[in-house]
Amino acid sequence: MFLSLDAGNSNIVISFFDPLSREWTREFRLETRANLSEAELNQRIGLYLLENEIRVDAITRIGISSVVPEVNRTLESFSRNFLRKEPYLISGRSYERLPIRTEKPDEIGSDLMCNVMAAYTRYQSACVVVDFGTALTFTVVSASGEVLGVNIVPGIKTALKSLFTNTAKLPEVRLEVPASAIGRDTVHSIQAGVIYGYVGLVNGMLDAIFDELGSATPVIGTGGLSHLLPKLEHRFDHIDRRLTVEGIRLITEANNT
Repeated sequence: MFLSLDAGNSNIVISFFDPLSREWTREFRLETRANLSEAELNQRIGLYLLENEIRVDAITRIGISSVVPEVNRTLESFSRNFLRKEPYLISGRSYERLPIRTEKPDEIGSDLMCNVMAAYTRYQSACVVVDFGTALTFTVVSASGEVLGVNIVPGIKTALKSLFTNTAKLPEVRLEVPASAIGRDTVHSIQAGVIYGYVGLVNGMLDAIFDELGSATPVIGTGGLSHLLPKLEHRFDHIDRRLTVEGIRLITEANNT
């Protein structure tokens, strides 16, 4: 069994890949904190393994992608001491053996490179990966697997949090798709503004990218919030919330063969 540890700005996603079924079978999340301790990981993940009847010795390989350097040492130490496996931490040096490449490997987030690896492996063509996370990112890939560039804007939850923390009268609201684009009350107004505003943002960004490329390419959506934009379904050739962890697996295996 392959274990993926995906440390993002908001959450650490722990995912399990079954090599027999060739599927990601289980997943749970922990809040990403700079002060996260190895003891807490031992307790939380150990309990999850126990409750789901997963033996430690069933985990044969561990891959880590992290955009939060403060938790790297803790994740690596936990893997060695509790899971008794040497983890593979994805870095700029990981891309030399891959069919994808970037001119600045130490600047692009490992999560984005994992997305690209999984998407390019699937399509073997130029594509755009849209990741709905703490940041909303658009990663543009050429037909030869070169990362041409990345566009970054605040993610939906990030924008929503900024709205209610920086205003006196606007409340924190649930992030749900409203029935109408025209807000009828304060909560509805915020939901409509954020959701439909981001629909326009994504459409406009993709149009601008395709205009510059000279043609449209496959668009792959991923990230925990990608399901919130149903008005964009026609813009995506595929939506895969597990694209990042699949890329972690592919990059780890490519560097351990």
